Amino acid sequence: MNRRSRRRHSEDAELNITTFMNLMVVLVPFLLITAVFSQVSILELNLPPTSANQQQEEEKKKPIVLEVLIYKNRLEIVDRQTGPLKIVPNKGAEHDFDTMVATLKAVKLRFPDITEITLLLEAETPYDVLVKAMDRSRLTEQMVNGTKIKAELFPDIAIGDAPPDTAAAGGGA
Repeated sequence: MNRRSRRRHSEDAELNITTFMNLMVVLVPFLLITAVFSQVSILELNLPPTSANQQQEEEKKKPIVLEVLIYKNRLEIVDRQTGPLKIVPNKGAEHDFDTMVATLKAVKLRFPDITEITLLLEAETPYDVLVKAMDRSRLTEQMVNGTKIKAELFPDIAIGDAPPDTAAAGGGA
């Protein structure tokens, strides 16, 4: 019995990995084919000008400098040169982006060459509100010959901080 146990210990064990390799040859291509790769889309944002002189010169050249101020209780669509165009109160607890888009469409019809818009947000504005505002001010759906197509509104988007909300502090809406 002693001899048998010595022989077993002294022999090298041989691993048979061919079945495992066959499994990997089939499994790896299957997993690669069925994998869903994430798609990343990038929006190019423009920062507002740094100097006040440069900003004033740019504003003088344009017929309208469009801004959307996003507050907790309303959206304000404003021309920086002339003042407010429309104040859109919230629908319940959410912002009324449909009315904002209708107003932006009217502005686009009046000034078709303008492509810039600035979104100014309060400090505590949720990220999804920013994304919805960007998406809704960039593209819109229009009916052409009975089919819906995506049309460009204001694709050149800049973002920034909104001025303090004086209407809410004063008790107004």
